[in-house]
Amino acid sequence: QVQLVESGGGLVQNGGSLRLSCAASGTMYSINAMGWYRQAPGKQRELVAAITRGGSTNYADAVKGRFTISRDNAKNTVYLQMNSLKPEDTAVYYCNAQIPFASASYDYWGQGTQVTVSS
Repeated sequence: QVQLVESGGGLVQNGGSLRLSCAASGTMYSINAMGWYRQAPGKQRELVAAITRGGSTNYADAVKGRFTISRDNAKNTVYLQMNSLKPEDTAVYYCNAQIPFASASYDYWGQGTQVTVSS
């Protein structure tokens, strides 16, 4: 079984910074893409940023230039550095990992961490 454990959320003022971490543990050979999603109250979960095992990245337009995703393959960990935070970034942030097994790939999710940006 694979577990994703997130940390680093909290309350920050408008314009502040936070760094989220997500560590994967359990039985797995490797991890393909990893990413961060967020869900604000009353809204659907949306992709924030994703990174392949080789380091290629993809960002939502709303966070480009402010957020940076990175990963440490040796530690099975993905990070999200969030700068210039805005109140509209307030949401529960979820870590995602795509893990191959046999001929398929499976999605795993963290429990979520709250990020609140005060105006």
